[in-house]
Amino acid sequence: MIKILRNMKPYWKAVVAIVVLLLVQAVCDLSLPNYTSKIIDVGIQNSGVEYATPTVMRQESFEGLQLLMTEDEKQAWQASYTVGEDGYYHLTEDAAKDMEALDEQFTTPILMGAMLEQMDEGQLAQMQAAMAQQGGNPAQAPDGTQAGEGAGQMPQTPPEGAQAPDAAQNQPGGENGMPNAGQTPPQGAQGFDLTAIREEVEAQMAAMGESLIHSTAVNFTKTEYEAVGLSLADIQSGYLWRTGGLMLAITLGMAAAAVLAGLLASRVGAGVGRDLREKVFNNVVGFSSAEINKFSTASLITRSTNDIQQIQMVSTMILRMVLYAPLLAIGGIFMVLRTGAGMEWIIGVAVLAIVALVAFLMAVAMPKFKLMQVLVDKVNLVAREILTGLNVIRAFGREKVEEERFDGANRNLTKTMLFTNRTMTFMMPIMMLIMNGISVLIVWTAAGGIDAGTLEVGTMTAFITYTMQIVMSFLMICMISIMLPRAAVAAERIDEVVNTKPSIYDSENAVDLKDPKGVVAFHHVDFKYPGAEGYTLQDIDFTAQPGQTTAIIGSTGSGKSTLINLIPRFFDVTDGQITLDGVDVRQLTQSSLRAAVGLVPQKGVLFSGTIESNILYGAPDAGQGTMEEAAAIAQATDFIAEKAEGYDSPIAQGGSNVSGGQRQRLSIARAIAKDPKVYIFDDSFSALDFKTDTALRRALGPKVKDATVLIVAQRISTILYADQILVLDEGRLVGKGRHGELLKNCETYRQIAQSQLSPEELGEDYGKAGE
Repeated sequence: MIKILRNMKPYWKAVVAIVVLLLVQAVCDLSLPNYTSKIIDVGIQNSGVEYATPTVMRQESFEGLQLLMTEDEKQAWQASYTVGEDGYYHLTEDAAKDMEALDEQFTTPILMGAMLEQMDEGQLAQMQAAMAQQGGNPAQAPDGTQAGEGAGQMPQTPPEGAQAPDAAQNQPGGENGMPNAGQTPPQGAQGFDLTAIREEVEAQMAAMGESLIHSTAVNFTKTEYEAVGLSLADIQSGYLWRTGGLMLAITLGMAAAAVLAGLLASRVGAGVGRDLREKVFNNVVGFSSAEINKFSTASLITRSTNDIQQIQMVSTMILRMVLYAPLLAIGGIFMVLRTGAGMEWIIGVAVLAIVALVAFLMAVAMPKFKLMQVLVDKVNLVAREILTGLNVIRAFGREKVEEERFDGANRNLTKTMLFTNRTMTFMMPIMMLIMNGISVLIVWTAAGGIDAGTLEVGTMTAFITYTMQIVMSFLMICMISIMLPRAAVAAERIDEVVNTKPSIYDSENAVDLKDPKGVVAFHHVDFKYPGAEGYTLQDIDFTAQPGQTTAIIGSTGSGKSTLINLIPRFFDVTDGQITLDGVDVRQLTQSSLRAAVGLVPQKGVLFSGTIESNILYGAPDAGQGTMEEAAAIAQATDFIAEKAEGYDSPIAQGGSNVSGGQRQRLSIARAIAKDPKVYIFDDSFSALDFKTDTALRRALGPKVKDATVLIVAQRISTILYADQILVLDEGRLVGKGRHGELLKNCETYRQIAQSQLSPEELGEDYGKAGE
């Protein structure tokens, strides 16, 4: 995970922006269930009346509620209302700014009023008799005054002029069942013990949920609004439109934040993939053949494509899910605790079930995820070998065998992928079963609270939604935790390539080769391949001068190609020294060294493009004349002229749309156009017929008269007139000189010559050598 996150460091600004957007999205997402609850509880059940404190009420209700309040509440109550022209009490603008604070302060007396309002005459008489039996005298208020004289109790004597109530009017309520101001309590009850009533209401409130307390108190307000002539239908419609519009705005905001976060996350993921591909490519370009052989071409291709794709995908998911899931989970838990539903234990059950399931699946699938990358490498390796050697396979009739080999690698990968996919597919139905089971458990548990009046339907709905959000958050985290190991394996494979230091590199004091002359010298050079036990070359010592042609000949496996690959530092010598113009090639920068060398490999390699782009590959700034001259020397003009588009004719990848001889001539033209000081031809004339070979070498002579030419050859006829011929045998230099000298002095060269040339062709030197 740390390795993956480290790749995002250059995009920290975008990551910060994503975090902010995800925070906005989480806030919006967590707000919606609360508004859904309000739609149900307030908009539908409470007819759109949101607050228990009335915004307008009748005088008798205003004064009646005062009788149920403490002195502090009474003062705040009177300060919050003013009498309007219609004779009703209206909430002041200042007080209306914080309706939630008013509800918190006045819900208890309003709830007391609502409960008294719902009692019939018989219930009131029973309550009065019960209180009379408990005390006989008015209860003492907390400050020592008689109940009724202070807060929480009605006055015990009517004002002057008031008539005593008869038996039929022995109830302490006005038209709405509440005690009106100045009304006399029933005889024998010694007055209401309102402190006792308040304590009873508060005890009931403690057993009720917050939302249910609010809803009960709102019933009083709804009755009051109807009494003053307000339309509950209009209030409900207005509330639903306002809340619905707000939910729509929140949803649009959440969608916008999600889209922007997804866009930025995708850009960051794509940037990470691009950067990794660039790092891998730049490092691989500097690899020597030793590093290429260590990883294999197929594996490097897989790491540059499939592995980086895994990291790119997981990087995007980390930014979208791993950052968002904890925000949603923590926020959901906080919102669940606020509902006061008392079912938090269900969330714990859900989370434990999910974690147990994912842990089991991870234990089963994890080894397969790690194996999958190795099998992808294997498929790529087999496919590349088959496609590269397709002609050989057909020539030997091995199509069926190679098909079976590819089928075996493909089936192994398919089985592994099917196993992991089936494991993941198995997870989703189980997850849905857990989530639906949790929903049923919530409904089952909440049904008792709803039936008892301690829970509301909207609260249950919000709890279900929050629980699903929390469960989904843990599910997202668990899914990422399953994908991370595969991405971690890919990250390790990428790091292995990026952190591999090329064995061929510029030394700290490397210098550029300026105005090269082309003198190449081997000073007792030994070389063995990395990891090999024996030496491929031993004690190679010679000098190749400008204006001369040095030919290298020997049996197959004698080390000819290895020797010339040491000059441009495709490998470094094990012992000894190679110099160019007297400077050790290891002390020269690779760019300046290779700029002085024109290499024509044994197998002509062309790149997709045109004939022109391939000839001018090493000298892109050269003009048309240079290109045509190089093509003419390489004897390529004739077949280029036959093409309709000439030098603009397309070349397919690898030069597959031209013949082997044409491909080789274009490779030679590419080296000539570069105009180097050192020409290296690695058996480059073997694909040419004798006539073309002779014409090419005759045209090449004037061009390279001031350059050093090294030719690796298999045919004696190619090097008969070389100024210096080096004869290699099992990695040792067994002969050095001109053709005639070697026929006399070098048995190895003589045997090669005898195998290729007739006695007449060998001439006088051969006859003298045989005497």
